Amino acid sequence: MDINKEIERRRTFAIISHPDAGKTTLTEKLLLFGGAIHVAGAVKSNKIKKTATSDWMEIEKQRGISVATSVMGFEYDGYKINILDTPGHQDFAEDTFRTLTAVDSVIIVVDAAKGVERQTRKLMEVCRMRKTPVIIFVNKMDREGKDPFDLLDELEKELQIRVRPLSWPINGGAKFKGVFNIFEHTLDLFTPSKETVTERVQISDINSPEIEKIVGEEDTAKLREDMELIDGVYPEFDKEEYLQGEVAPVFFGSALNTFGVKELLDCFIRIAPSPKPVETDEREVKPTDPGFSGFVFKIHANMDPNHRSCIAFVKICSGKFERNVNYKHIRSGKMMRFSAPTAFMAQKKSVVDEAYPGDIVGLPDTGNFKIGDTLTGGENLNFKGLPSFSPEIFKYIENDDPMKAKQLEKGIRQLMDEGVAQMFVSQFNGRKIIGTVGQLQFEVIQYRLLHEYGAQCRWEPLSLYKACWIESDDEKELENFKKRKHQFMATDKEGRDVFMADSNYVLQMAQKDFPAITFHFSSEF
Repeated sequence: MDINKEIERRRTFAIISHPDAGKTTLTEKLLLFGGAIHVAGAVKSNKIKKTATSDWMEIEKQRGISVATSVMGFEYDGYKINILDTPGHQDFAEDTFRTLTAVDSVIIVVDAAKGVERQTRKLMEVCRMRKTPVIIFVNKMDREGKDPFDLLDELEKELQIRVRPLSWPINGGAKFKGVFNIFEHTLDLFTPSKETVTERVQISDINSPEIEKIVGEEDTAKLREDMELIDGVYPEFDKEEYLQGEVAPVFFGSALNTFGVKELLDCFIRIAPSPKPVETDEREVKPTDPGFSGFVFKIHANMDPNHRSCIAFVKICSGKFERNVNYKHIRSGKMMRFSAPTAFMAQKKSVVDEAYPGDIVGLPDTGNFKIGDTLTGGENLNFKGLPSFSPEIFKYIENDDPMKAKQLEKGIRQLMDEGVAQMFVSQFNGRKIIGTVGQLQFEVIQYRLLHEYGAQCRWEPLSLYKACWIESDDEKELENFKKRKHQFMATDKEGRDVFMADSNYVLQMAQKDFPAITFHFSSEF
C-alpha cells in the first residue's frame, strides 16, 4: 500500500463549540453518513433511550453533556475520517485544548439563536495560535434565530477571522425552506425529519425560473438579493486562505434534522487538509517521513470498567505504525511492543494491524505513559506543546471509607494521569490537594472514583489563588525561598516544586522579593 495515498485520504478533525450548540448531535449525524452507526442517538430525547455514541461514560449519559473527548473513525467516499468530539463545557477546557494539538482542522458549531459564546471564543484563540483551518456550521436553523448576515458579522468580529458562506438559508425558524448550496450550485430542500436526508435539486444558475416554482416568488427574490450582496461583500472562496487559517467557510443547517450535514461533509473532505507536518524540539516531522513517530495527547482510565484498563491515545505523525513491532518510548528510553493496539468508535474498540499518519490508535497503558510522551521507530524526538495550565479551584481530597484506601489511591493516580485535574501534595501537612479549572470537575472525579473504583472521597474547602511551578539557577536562593514559604509549598506528581499562593498580593510580593526565582503558570517549561 502506497503510504502517500493513505496520508492523502486521511482527515483528522475536532468538533468544538459551546455546550448545547449541537456538537454531539452533529457528530452522530456524520457517523450516520459514514455508515458507522445506523440510528443516531439524540442527546436529550426521553423517548429514545439510546444515548449519543460519543457520550459513552455513565455520567455523560445522565447529564446529557460530554465530559471527555471521544475518538471515532470511519470511511466515507474513499476517505478515512477521524473525528474527535470534545467537551463543550468550560470546566473540561483543558481536555479540549490538548485535543486541538492532535488534529489538522476544526469544525466549530454555532447556535443560530445564541451566536458566538464565550467558550467558542476561547477555543478559537487556540486554533488561531496553531493556524488550524476552521469550518463553521451554524446549527438549529429550523428554530427562530438571528439574521444570517448579522451572524456572519458576529462571527468575524468575535472569532477574529474572515468568513465566506458556502451555503445560504432560505428563511429561518418555522418558515425555514432549506439552503442554496453555493459550493455545489444546488438547492437543498428542508423536510423536518430525524431519519431522512435532504432532497436536492441541481441549479445551473441562481436566476433560473425553476427556483420560483420550488420555493415561491417572494423567497426567490430575497435569495437572489442575498446572493448579490454576498458576492459583493465577501470575496470568492480561496482554498489556500482557508488552509492557512485566514478564512472560515460557513454552512447553515439543522443537525437534529440531519439537514445540511451531508453538504458540510462533502465539502469538508474536498477542502480540508490531510495530515500536516508537526514541530518537535529537534526538527519538523513530515507525515511522509519513513520512520514512525507519534505522541500521547490523552490518557483515559477505565474505558472498560470490567478490566480497569487505561488507554493512551496516540496521534500518529509520520511513518506507518504496525502491531507487534518494537517502538522506542523516548522519556524512559525503553523499547515497547504492542500486541493489541486499538482503533476507536467511541467506547467500542477493534484491534488494528497498521495505522497511518493522521490516525489515532489506543495503546493499553499500565502506567508507562504520560500526556506528551513520544513514541518513535528509534529516533530521539520530543513533540512540543502539551501543557498543563495552572488550576483555578483547589480542594483537599480526603478518604471517606478507610477500608478502601488502596482503591482511592489507585483511582486518584489513574484519573490524574488523564490530565483532567492535577494533584499536589502539601509539603507543610502532607495532605493531597486537587486542582481543576472548573467546579464540575470535582463532581466528575467523585462520581468516577465511586462508580469505577468503589472508593469514596469527600472534599474539604481550600482557599488558594494560583499554583506556580518554580525554578532557579541559584540553588541557595531556591532553598531559602522554600524555607520561607514552607507552608505554601507543595510538589506535583512529577515531584516538581510548586508554590501555592493564597492571593494575588502574596504572589506579587514573592515575585518581587525573590527576583532570582522564575514562576511558571503552565507545566511546559
